[in-house]
Amino acid sequence: MEFIQDYAAFLARVVTLLIAAGILIGMLSGSTGRGRGRSKESLEVTPLNQRYQEMGRRITESGRQAGSFLKRWRERKKQRKTRTGEGRLPRLFVLDFNGDLRATATDSLREEITAVLANARSDDEVLLRLESPGGMVPGYGLAASQLARLRDKNIRLTISVDRVAASGGYLMACVADRIVAAPFAIVGSIGVVGQLPNFHGLLKRHDIDFELHTAGENKRDLTVFGRNTDEGRAHFRESLQEVHQLFKAHITRYRPRLDIEKVATGEHWLGEKALELGLVDDLGTSDDLLLERREKMELIALKYHPAPSLKRRLAVVLESALTKLRQGAGLYGS
Repeated sequence: MEFIQDYAAFLARVVTLLIAAGILIGMLSGSTGRGRGRSKESLEVTPLNQRYQEMGRRITESGRQAGSFLKRWRERKKQRKTRTGEGRLPRLFVLDFNGDLRATATDSLREEITAVLANARSDDEVLLRLESPGGMVPGYGLAASQLARLRDKNIRLTISVDRVAASGGYLMACVADRIVAAPFAIVGSIGVVGQLPNFHGLLKRHDIDFELHTAGENKRDLTVFGRNTDEGRAHFRESLQEVHQLFKAHITRYRPRLDIEKVATGEHWLGEKALELGLVDDLGTSDDLLLERREKMELIALKYHPAPSLKRRLAVVLESALTKLRQGAGLYGS
């Protein structure tokens, strides 16, 4: 009798697993078939003028001037069309970059800039709302190169720093025709850092040997587990200095009037001091810029969404399957 009970419990587990697997496979197949459009990359385009107009309409309609507001708005719109000569306004493409250590947002930035360059007219401009404390040199170097594509095509670029654009963030910002920073935004940190721990002493105390073999005199300057040499340290510092010199040359190329030796000390400053030093051109926020341009330009926000990876799609399907199983088991209501 006990054997039958154990076998029944085992069989119930097997059946449960088979059902879960069947649901998962079915949902995965369904999402592949029905949701193909959602699994592809996309470029989200959001008109911003309409948002500001709606805000103004709501505020005005709360009083007694709704009719006069609409009349003035229509007159301004008619005048703007007459000034352009073609019945259109120049466009301001609004992009966002939120930087991390590896500058992973560069993948989306390059697609957004490609979209701008493929459609921009001579009087169009770009506003990049930038926020980054910096990170790895290759990633931020590539991000700055993407912004340089706009300059090379004579597309005016304004960068707004509401919170921070330091180190690699400023490497990007200096490419702009105009940098606008909030009064308390952090700007600067023009320097290079290289650091790593070393556990050689700890391994030695525990009689653990570590061997490192290289081909090439400077293949490895510093090591985490081996014994570091004065020669290796000196070569590592030389490498940092070389990157620092390239960093300064990059900034000087785009901001030749800046006293680079005065600001390239690794320090950072708040917006007002950064303006005094010439690191930025104006004080203000991205909101100020958008409000300033809304009457003169068509504001268009762009956001690139890459195709989700297979790992991400599987995670979404699995989560949905588990939710349905719990609901079916009555663990919580729908």
